[in-house]
Amino acid sequence: MARLFGTNGIREVVGGPLTAPFVTSVASAIAATVPVGAPIAVGWDGRTSSPDFARIVSATLSLAGHSVVELGLLPTPAVQYNIPRVGAQFGVIVTASHNPPEFNGLKCIAGDGLEASRSQEEAIEAGVERHVVAAAPFAAIGRVHVDSAGAHRYVEGILAQVDVERIQKRRFTVVLDCGNGASIPTSPQLLRRLGCRVIGLNTQVDGTFPGHLSEPTEANLADLKRMVPAVGADLGIAHDGDADRAVFVDASGRYVAGEEMLALLSRDAVEQNHGGIIVTPVSASLSVEDFVRPVGGTVVYTRVGSPTVTHEMQARGAVFGGEENGGLVFPRFQYARDGAMTAAGVLDLLARRAAGLADVLRDVPKYAFVKEKAACPVELREKVLATIATAFTRDSARVETIDGVKAYREGGWVLLRPSGTEALFRVFAESKDPKRARELADEGLEAVRRAVAAAGGTAS
Repeated sequence: MARLFGTNGIREVVGGPLTAPFVTSVASAIAATVPVGAPIAVGWDGRTSSPDFARIVSATLSLAGHSVVELGLLPTPAVQYNIPRVGAQFGVIVTASHNPPEFNGLKCIAGDGLEASRSQEEAIEAGVERHVVAAAPFAAIGRVHVDSAGAHRYVEGILAQVDVERIQKRRFTVVLDCGNGASIPTSPQLLRRLGCRVIGLNTQVDGTFPGHLSEPTEANLADLKRMVPAVGADLGIAHDGDADRAVFVDASGRYVAGEEMLALLSRDAVEQNHGGIIVTPVSASLSVEDFVRPVGGTVVYTRVGSPTVTHEMQARGAVFGGEENGGLVFPRFQYARDGAMTAAGVLDLLARRAAGLADVLRDVPKYAFVKEKAACPVELREKVLATIATAFTRDSARVETIDGVKAYREGGWVLLRPSGTEALFRVFAESKDPKRARELADEGLEAVRRAVAAAGGTAS
């Protein structure tokens, strides 16, 4: 059976693998796996093709006998938050998150708002493989209902999690980069409700991402870095395309690496709870462990991907979790990576400590963290991974294979893992010495290129 779901849903190139017939087949398989007649929520991001694919999903589900609640264009975490609150037993989001504009995809959400489990994904994949056609007789066809209150409901939910009055008293000036994406209906409104003076960048929905590419990397946020000190803002906040991530720029214009924010907010959660478990993928920085252990925190590592992290958090009763890319999870609110909740949580922390972002980050342990990627054809992933595992097991002090190959070498570690959404390997390397981190990343890149070439692919 072909695997369709990667680490975070199905993502493919529109007009390539992702076509109307393919989306129809997936939607039909979803309809067949959910109890007959059960309500299903549908939401989408701001990509050019998203409304059309969403219509296909909604129509296919209703023709299969399901009542469909269309939540419209919203951030992924806003859809997740709304699913149980509109009585849906399942949810489908048309989104490709941070991928380039030519991509789109489907993300499946369970009735409690958590991302679908792997067993649910496998049931859908099996339905696609069998060409399942879910269809209801005339009298049992469902209806499509539009729910336009999703943005309001989500923003109100976040406001209930923070000390609004204390934040309002700080009168923060925030430069908000919505990245032309799905945060536009929610994040500007949220920040204004928190008393912030909001200066917006890329605040018109445009699925071609004219402001910059959708992934909020430092290279893509040059305008935000310049704008924050230029207008005297307290900080800058940027979202990716579906706003399940938030990254930050301090008042000086310094891009704050995601691993720093993960460590900072993890420690804050542990302190607030007088101990507790932090769940994060094997790709996370050692700074998280270094920062939470002295205050009674324990770190549990998982495979990369928010479904794995959130399900593990729920199972262990974790106080906080997330990934080093800005995808952070506040379990008191919901088990979902949540960019807007992260923005509000950071403002709440700054207001509580009467400090600036640079001030609260000063004590976070500093590591040099390098992220790279190397092309690898999807069909060669497993062969390349096996080759890398053999080579690094031979040459490293310790190797972990929770997800990909993580090799602990002199002065640091390097992780090489195949992307679940793109034809490439992601390479992460870390050391307290920036030069050594760069060397480890280069070793990883070269190892992937050699393994791809040995497997008969084209190294690049």
